[in-house]
Amino acid sequence: MAAVAAVTGVAALGLGAGPAAAAPDAKDPLRYVALGDSYSAGSGVLPLDPGAPLLCARTSLNYPHLLAASLGARLTDVTCGGAQTKHFTTSQYPGVAPQFDALKSDTELVTLTIGGNDNSTFINAILACGSAGVVSGGKGSPCKDLYGSKFKDQIDSTTYPAIKNSLSQIKAKSPKARIAILGYPWITPAKAEPGCFAKMPIADGDVPYLRDLQAHLNSAAQQAAAETGTTFVDLAAASDAHDACRPVGQRWIEPVLFGTNFVPVHPNALGEAGMAEQTAKALKLS
Repeated sequence: MAAVAAVTGVAALGLGAGPAAAAPDAKDPLRYVALGDSYSAGSGVLPLDPGAPLLCARTSLNYPHLLAASLGARLTDVTCGGAQTKHFTTSQYPGVAPQFDALKSDTELVTLTIGGNDNSTFINAILACGSAGVVSGGKGSPCKDLYGSKFKDQIDSTTYPAIKNSLSQIKAKSPKARIAILGYPWITPAKAEPGCFAKMPIADGDVPYLRDLQAHLNSAAQQAAAETGTTFVDLAAASDAHDACRPVGQRWIEPVLFGTNFVPVHPNALGEAGMAEQTAKALKLS
């Protein structure tokens, strides 16, 4: 039901498939390449894209598919769950080509999310803070106390330059393309909220710590975008109050426990629809 509601909502905003959303010239559709990690692949949302490698866990309801349908675009979707910046130029899995192989000189639109898997930032932080939260019974800030600025330092030293370099390479390979890198929608609320610990076992003091870490990662992507002439799709305002602590039908991100996706802490169908809408707005496509 969530998937149906998400697609219906996108269509109502002018981002749905159908004759009304077709490109002006059906003989020459927009050449669109979607790159990136699981937030772009929509990993965890069903149905799976039948044309995607199974290990990528890509859905046919991810924001690239929704955006392409709204534009009548010719989509080449090579998004893949778990992708890091290195997988733009190297194979992620046997038989899966480097993502940049999809870029052509005549590509006209490129979108991506990337950086969350570099240094395993998201995975390590969520696992570390979740484990620490369980041990502390949800009290204090054990994760912040233990790791301090470690995750931010890794973003600054390696993730940010890798994102910037990737964006520069995209521009070189597809000089005619409009390029948009999306920030990651909020995973946690700004502060601990009653009842959320059961779904997101993070100590009260570590909830704002994780939120700040995510803001730092998004800022790195925004800075890299500004320095390479790339559009940054800021999801901070749009995804506020749609974090993993919210109820079904409101949240864009599924929680660690008791979620609906088969991959936790990732966008659901509603979240992918929201990402499609915000991307269209940022690129002035709607």
